[in-house]
Amino acid sequence: MRKMTTALLIVPCAVACAQKAPTGTPRVEREVRGHTIVSDTLPAVDITIADDFRHLASQAINIYGTADAEQHIFVAGPPGKVERLYWVQFEHYLPTNKHTYDYRPERTTDIGGLQFIYDVATISDYAGAQRDPRSDGAAVIALLKKNNLALPAAVARVRMFHLPSADRRSELMIIYGEALPPGSRTPVSAEGTSLDTESPAEAKLFLERAVRGLTLRRH
Repeated sequence: MRKMTTALLIVPCAVACAQKAPTGTPRVEREVRGHTIVSDTLPAVDITIADDFRHLASQAINIYGTADAEQHIFVAGPPGKVERLYWVQFEHYLPTNKHTYDYRPERTTDIGGLQFIYDVATISDYAGAQRDPRSDGAAVIALLKKNNLALPAAVARVRMFHLPSADRRSELMIIYGEALPPGSRTPVSAEGTSLDTESPAEAKLFLERAVRGLTLRRH
């Protein structure tokens, strides 16, 4: 289960780390049309990313043998550099376990009629952060490197989670990342600083920017 109160890094560990054998090779099921991800289920929604981002790639992964995830990455920035990023992930636990997602709805926002639980944090060394190589975050990092993209060091990160089913065994996660400019006075640390508690006004600004670049239309 993903812990919002302790996992502050932009590339969180998505599921419990118990080792179980994967049930099969996951595959990408959703189509990307231009800037729009078309999802027919869990949830049935079109997700459109702002025009100044480009679709980098999509991939399907297994996480710890416990869940399958489908990742869609959009980036903005000059050649070879990521200044802003949207990471859209559809994830579900496998039938080999009984895990559920148990986020606390401390902070919520509405996007296109869907409720998302969110948190906002900053990390001073995003590129050098330690990540479990089996995690969903490591898969995203590998995908960026495969496309010869360098990650920013200090970043602000907004994570948003929507649970589309009553059994809480599936989720739509959207992560927005933005490089902090040199000399920024935004609180930041290597282990991750929660802006929701340390600087709520700035947290709201980053959330607004994250939401502004998204359009969700339910089917």
